Amino acid sequence: MEALTEEDWTTRRDRHAARVAALIDGPDAVSGGGRRSDPVVDFLFTYYTQRPAQLRRWHPGFGVELCGPSALEYSTLKGYRPTAAGATADHAYLEKRRSTVEFVAALLSATAARSANLGCFGLHEWAMVYRGGPEALRHSVSLRLGHEGTDAVVESMNLRCTHYDAFRFFTPAAEPRNVEPLTRSHQIEREQPGCLHASMDLYKWCYKLSPLLDSDLELDCFELALAARELDMRASPYDLSSYGYAPVPIETAAGRAEYVRGQAALAERSVEVRARLLARIREWV
Repeated sequence: MEALTEEDWTTRRDRHAARVAALIDGPDAVSGGGRRSDPVVDFLFTYYTQRPAQLRRWHPGFGVELCGPSALEYSTLKGYRPTAAGATADHAYLEKRRSTVEFVAALLSATAARSANLGCFGLHEWAMVYRGGPEALRHSVSLRLGHEGTDAVVESMNLRCTHYDAFRFFTPAAEPRNVEPLTRSHQIEREQPGCLHASMDLYKWCYKLSPLLDSDLELDCFELALAARELDMRASPYDLSSYGYAPVPIETAAGRAEYVRGQAALAERSVEVRARLLARIREWV
């Protein structure tokens, strides 16, 4: 087991706090105004279950002992146990999460083994409002092309979604337009590395295994999720220009080409992050 002195781990903890603040806080937070409102950042705290305060909490990961008086605050946290010198992640907690560890290892292994599919053009957000009327809107901003224009775009292209947790939000009219039906039981068979949501979900798997995984890896996953969600929403039917997000107009050939370039870059970036996460998890399987 690696032992960290109090000076060492508190320095890492403080560096983590500064990195999180730079990612999710705006200028108003400096003067006490709180975290900024941003439709991309906010999604990672509404769709996903981890809250900002939890992300700000630094964890060293399994197999590391925090030494010194300040480590006492960790000794009572979920997933930790006290030691003579301070605190460490509890092996009993790892065993308790064994089924999740094994599922994530299987999912990430299967995803990594496939080639990236870059032919979806981000149409899942369009499919979530297709022929659904005003009540189908999932964000408090207007549609760039209106409801009829949005429906026309969906009808002009094939829906090629491979990610169940996007497909499950399709409107009833959009579901049969997908090239294949998706179910939770087929998730491991369908997940592929070109999917933006598969890249975003690396963050989910990281925090679901907290505090067993270190916070440096978790924040790398979070940064990837932010980048993926930004492209996701810029290519969506929603108008986010008031927030400073220029659209990627996938209803045009130029927009689709721009989307594929961004999607390919994110898929390439996800390879390294997924590999690191999978390597860490495989140590426990």
